[in-house]
Amino acid sequence: MANSNLDASSSSSSSSATNPPLGVSAYNHTPYYCEENVYLLCKKLRENGIAKSDGSDLFAVFISNEKKQIPLWNQKASHRADGVVIWDYHVICVQKRKDKDLPHLVWDLDSTLPFPSPLATYVAETIRPSFQLFSEFNRVFRIVHAPIFQKYFASDRRHMKDSEGNWNAPPPSYEVIVAEDGTVHNLNEYMEMSSLDTIKNIGDDTVGTVLTQKLGVLVGESQLEELFSRIS
Repeated sequence: MANSNLDASSSSSSSSATNPPLGVSAYNHTPYYCEENVYLLCKKLRENGIAKSDGSDLFAVFISNEKKQIPLWNQKASHRADGVVIWDYHVICVQKRKDKDLPHLVWDLDSTLPFPSPLATYVAETIRPSFQLFSEFNRVFRIVHAPIFQKYFASDRRHMKDSEGNWNAPPPSYEVIVAEDGTVHNLNEYMEMSSLDTIKNIGDDTVGTVLTQKLGVLVGESQLEELFSRIS
């Protein structure tokens, strides 16, 4: 993923949530490869017992839009006091908590917020839906169930090379991620999204789609918390 600075003229819990058994440094993080970071994060959360062993409480959330311009606040890559970055896309992990007394959690390795953060806090501080943005900066969210994501996702990192084959950012040292069916690259399928394709009303069929379909569902920023409240 790539970023740019936001021009100012472009827009008019509980202790377990902030102090997980393993800190942020315990997780693999390669700057600008957020999709791979989340892929490995889900695996690590399953292995260390923070998430369910089958990953059924985890979701990969891709954030982008038609223009590939999405502002997110409190980002480590920012050079601004408010921490805002305009990414072409971003990927986070959301952990669904069944206990109603515990908040759903967002795991974002690129955020300066506590790791993890309650979903409501992350929405308020990073997405900032109350902040007035031009329409080209509206965020769209693709919600994919982690067990499906880890089975089908693949990236050979072609999107991180320029026209001459040079890296736009140093790649991870480990091997590329290949899907179980042998697919070597499908990141573009996850990144492509339009506000016109978002779910208009969240119902039981929406939840079923999230839990069964390779590319999950698309929702708008006002629907993100509602969707996770509906997943049992």
